[in-house]
Amino acid sequence: QVQLVESGGGLVQAGDSLRLSCAASGRTFSSYAMGWFRQAPGKERDAVAVISGSSGVRYYADSVKGRFTISRDNAKNTVYLQMNSLKPEDTAAYYCAASPWYSSHLTDVRYWGQGTQVTVSS
Repeated sequence: QVQLVESGGGLVQAGDSLRLSCAASGRTFSSYAMGWFRQAPGKERDAVAVISGSSGVRYYADSVKGRFTISRDNAKNTVYLQMNSLKPEDTAAYYCAASPWYSSHLTDVRYWGQGTQVTVSS
């Protein structure tokens, strides 16, 4: 069982930066691929960034490539999403997710966090 708790969301202006954190419970964190998803009202939940257990492989959605960076610290059981040059279209609830194996869209999510809201004003 893995519990995920996100933090770091908030209200910012366009062009600002935010860093989201996701703290995971359990002793097998490094064996899980981790991802960040986002969901805007009326839209589907989509993968934004994914990272393998060893940090050797990463995926970014085209909409965030070059602006967002996913990283993880396996010693701290934490995964991060650094978001720079934020745009109003980045406004969404952001969710942390864990899967026992890596895929570019993290298609087999076993655990979800509760979500953290990011709102970017123009």
